[in-house]
Amino acid sequence: MFFRRLSKHFLSANTSSRVAHHLKRDFSEIPVTQITKSNMAEHGCMGKTLGVIMQRLQEFAPLAYASSWDNVGLLVDPNIDAPIDTILLTNDLTEDIVEEAKCAKASLIISYHPNIFQGLKSVAKRTWKERIVVECIKNGIAVFSPHTSWDAVSGGVNDWLARSLPVKTSMPILQQIPNMPHVGPGRYVTLSEPVSIKMAVGMIKQHIGIKHLRLALGRRKSEESLLFTMALCAGSGSTILNGVEADLFLTGEMMHHDILDATQRGISVILCNHSDSERGFLHEFRSTLEKKILKDETRVIVSKIDRDPLVTV
Repeated sequence: MFFRRLSKHFLSANTSSRVAHHLKRDFSEIPVTQITKSNMAEHGCMGKTLGVIMQRLQEFAPLAYASSWDNVGLLVDPNIDAPIDTILLTNDLTEDIVEEAKCAKASLIISYHPNIFQGLKSVAKRTWKERIVVECIKNGIAVFSPHTSWDAVSGGVNDWLARSLPVKTSMPILQQIPNMPHVGPGRYVTLSEPVSIKMAVGMIKQHIGIKHLRLALGRRKSEESLLFTMALCAGSGSTILNGVEADLFLTGEMMHHDILDATQRGISVILCNHSDSERGFLHEFRSTLEKKILKDETRVIVSKIDRDPLVTV
């Protein structure tokens, strides 16, 4: 069953049986790390099975909320029935973060960005993405990615980003679920009070927790110009923000020509790095996930080493 799950996610038809046989042979003598009763007692959590945790997560944000192009859900399933007492939250999943999960004895990694996006044709150790899958399976670590389902849901990543500035009203830019007007990608925000662009820069830095961001002033605008409306999209905003009219665009990254088009239309643009526009949500959501969604039955921690690969030097 475990190999069929792997095949469903990322093995092509002409390689799945050969790779599954290879994995089965190589992993047959490798002991899989399981959480013991002493580990659970150490954290004061009895843990929940993977199936129960998946159900609770989708009660918060159904996978149907995700964009059609996205690859969300349970991406790595080691097929272990032991209760999970520790979950590691991260924005991106790297080999170092797998090691961090192992040290924390986490049996589930929730990686906001999918560690498997385009199909893999093998699961060996040739690339870092393959090594992540191998190490997770060897150590009994499941991987779940919510990505754009957490962008779209009310109370998700985009609503967290919107709170960078004082919000009066906030609605999705695109409403992709019928009869659910508060679910969808991006946010169009009316501010509860006007703020200058200069003041907005400071407020956004403080909310996100970064020292630097990039600002493109709209045509005939200055840092003292007032903002009344804002359109935002966590991550990469070019597609979602295209054609929207607002005083400010806030996103992680945009293409040069999209920034130029916005500024020539009088719209100022603030860019704060792709993952920096998302990562802060995890720190805020950690308590909600642990206490409200999982009822203090599973410990939730946030990666201490996950960070945007880009820095301003």
